[in-house]
Amino acid sequence: MAPSLWSVMKRATSSSPANQHKAVKMASGRSANSTDTSSENGTVGAAVPRDNSDYSSFLSDVLVVGAGPAGLMLANNLVRFGIKAQIIDNRPDRTSTGRADGIQPKSIETLRQMRLAEPLLRKGVRVYDIAFWKATADKSLHRTGREVHYPPVVDLLDPYILLVHQGMVESVFVDDLQERGVQVVRNTAFADFAYTPQNIRPLTVRCRQDVNQTARTFGTRYIVGCDGAHSQVRKCIPGATSVGGSSDAIWGVLDGVLDTDFPDIWSKVAVHSDALGSVLMIPRERNMTRLYIELKPSSAEVALQGRQTQEFVQKRAQEIMQPYRLEWKTVEWFGRYQIGQRVAATFADPKQCVFIAGDASHTHSPKAAQGMNTSMHDSWNLAWKLNFAVRELSKPILMQTYEQERKKIAQDLIDFDYEHANAFAAGDPAALAENFAKNVSFISGYGVSYEENVLNVPSPLYTRGHLTPGFLLPPAKVTRFMDANPVDIQTDIPALGQFRIYFFARNVHKALPFLETVSNAHLSTASYIGRITQAANASYTVQPPLAAPHDQFVCPERYTPVSGVFTYALVTPERGDLEIEHLPHVLRESAFTVYLDDVPHLDTRKQSVMDKWLDGVDTDEVVVVNVRPDGYVGTVGRWKDGSRESGAEATAWLDRYYEGFMRDL
Repeated sequence: MAPSLWSVMKRATSSSPANQHKAVKMASGRSANSTDTSSENGTVGAAVPRDNSDYSSFLSDVLVVGAGPAGLMLANNLVRFGIKAQIIDNRPDRTSTGRADGIQPKSIETLRQMRLAEPLLRKGVRVYDIAFWKATADKSLHRTGREVHYPPVVDLLDPYILLVHQGMVESVFVDDLQERGVQVVRNTAFADFAYTPQNIRPLTVRCRQDVNQTARTFGTRYIVGCDGAHSQVRKCIPGATSVGGSSDAIWGVLDGVLDTDFPDIWSKVAVHSDALGSVLMIPRERNMTRLYIELKPSSAEVALQGRQTQEFVQKRAQEIMQPYRLEWKTVEWFGRYQIGQRVAATFADPKQCVFIAGDASHTHSPKAAQGMNTSMHDSWNLAWKLNFAVRELSKPILMQTYEQERKKIAQDLIDFDYEHANAFAAGDPAALAENFAKNVSFISGYGVSYEENVLNVPSPLYTRGHLTPGFLLPPAKVTRFMDANPVDIQTDIPALGQFRIYFFARNVHKALPFLETVSNAHLSTASYIGRITQAANASYTVQPPLAAPHDQFVCPERYTPVSGVFTYALVTPERGDLEIEHLPHVLRESAFTVYLDDVPHLDTRKQSVMDKWLDGVDTDEVVVVNVRPDGYVGTVGRWKDGSRESGAEATAWLDRYYEGFMRDL
């Protein structure tokens, strides 16, 4: 069996980039003093460079165009997985002020899995409620109601929206990339690409660089355009036209520190004036407040070109907020936009080599704080699929699921946003609250779901339970067996691009024949999963994850001791006389993912994970839950007992599921 993909890198995580490079060469069986020519010959599976000079090579596995949240989320995950990703951006620097500002609960969870959430949670503002205000011809501005932003009907680990500006999110990703020796190539604008007759790097990308527009080319296997609403990558994909429309309404946006006597400044506030339009007010970091100000198209001033100045927008906000005083101590950012709701007709080229994500594939209004979140989750969905595709561990159908899944979400978002924007503009607080309540699960990110496909497979073996293929795992609390720490089971295993296979058993001793049968099969070439593991471990040995010094605190080797593709976990209610040494090899090696289901009092619903996820597990039953690398349920099966016969059935069932989209070499 190949060593853990992280075991080779463990010694390098606290060392310099040069020493990390040395560790990789040792992992691939080369002398640390030998010459590495991978950047010149572009060999698939070559070791990932460990310093900035090597990463300036024109060759990559994936070229990411655009260093906004979508592009950085994608590049950061790819680099962590060991994929040679190069990221270019036409801007000279990261976003410094303004732009997107809201992080939804599911995005917080995702950042927790990446171990990147803490800086944003420390610096951001948490919003728990929404206040509604209205002014009519008969009555001056008054509060009409107040609602909890995320009511308990949605089961959330973080029941709030976190407000930080886009540049803070970008900085978290950029800093992590820099720790891994990867820099954004800036002042570099994508021009177009061409297919080239090369198996190694079949795409040639042409760019223009710096103020003198120097031509530069890149060779790559895949391109992902995360370059915004006016995406040049999208324009190069046949048939990828954006479909939709725009409203006539123009909105101004202001970030600044207010001097005001308005009482709800630290709540999210929707204000509507029948005569003048609407304002959305959102608290921000560093005592700032963001205001979205509607500039009605019927207004004569708005119709005049050049009159939508910052001063005009501020005056309109003051008029809408009367009789309350509204002044600005400072203004950090000002912008204008026109609402457009569009979805690209396709998210990929016919060869499945060029993809678009984020605003390049869908645009909508910013008032429900969905743009940055949806964009990052496009990349979250795409990154792990590209990892397996680059390593040639997956079948072509896996990449096809990207457009199938994310185009549906983009259309769902457009449909919601159309209703939400219209309700907001109409100034109907009841309609706005109803629209929000109807879509609150989707808005949070936890209600985003995928339809049945090769990844999301209903099973006749799943006779009861609350998990649905294509849906996310609800939050649940367990105790980690090894150190008695209470943890959130859905985030305890860090995001390493691996599938999770959970075994649930009330009586582990009775389930041992089942577990041993599956374990033995997965350690040999007798099973499809065993062969995938063998091929993956060989790939990861040659092309391992690109480590950062802080990875030594994550201890990723705990979660991939057996396989680079699968993390195994066991959940049982009681410790009893159970010891790790009693378990079969796969679970014995996975000691840090053995959990006790004994802390229901800590759960958001006061339920055990077995009850919450599976509607209970019978005394002799064994339940197997497959979870995708992006946290969505893949498929679930139940077996009436822990016999070897049931274990053999489970092994064949697991093989059939993964054979649908993975391949062994």
